[in-house]
Amino acid sequence: MNNSNLPDFDDAFRQKFDSLVQWRRDVRRFKTDPIDSALLDQLIEQACLSPSVGNCQPWRFVLVANPACRAGIRENFMRRNKDALAEYAGGRAALYAKLKLAGLDAAPVHLAVFADPETPYGHGLGRRTMPEMLQYSVVGAIQTFWLAARARGLGVGWVSILDPAPVNAALEVPAVWKLIAYLCIGYPEEEHDDPELARAGWQDRIDPSAFVFRR
Repeated sequence: MNNSNLPDFDDAFRQKFDSLVQWRRDVRRFKTDPIDSALLDQLIEQACLSPSVGNCQPWRFVLVANPACRAGIRENFMRRNKDALAEYAGGRAALYAKLKLAGLDAAPVHLAVFADPETPYGHGLGRRTMPEMLQYSVVGAIQTFWLAARARGLGVGWVSILDPAPVNAALEVPAVWKLIAYLCIGYPEEEHDDPELARAGWQDRIDPSAFVFRR
């Protein structure tokens, strides 16, 4: 590429990017307004620009529109959420019971994202010693999708309280595919620059210095 064609990531862009990261929230409260299918296609295309180990491109995206499939996912969530609640006691259990942990009912778009361990691409490069890198590659694509969606005013919620195997069966995808994320997508009903779990008193943000170690 000619250097004259290189993008100019100036201070104004960096400030906007910082704001984008700050406002990328895990959304659970959605408006029911529909989302243009062309916009979804564009977001998925951008996600596919993400790096992947050995360029194996293991991500598999499943748009879930069938009402029966969605009902099965919701039942799965309700069952596992009940199990999760039983793991807590006292005040923590009472607080957990009040949390809104998914936007399955209102979100106009449901997107399941899988990692295909049998991807025919990449020839195994980089994952013979660390096979988990294949799944991490899909996580990177999800983050790209998330930021791109937020830049267009959309919110994304990651539903993790699910039993993966029934999701594969409900969506009729290969059993070998690994569920990485079930995403709810739509325009946010509320806008916040802090995590909902922090506002609810579940867990505050920790200063980043607590996670940095020097050797």
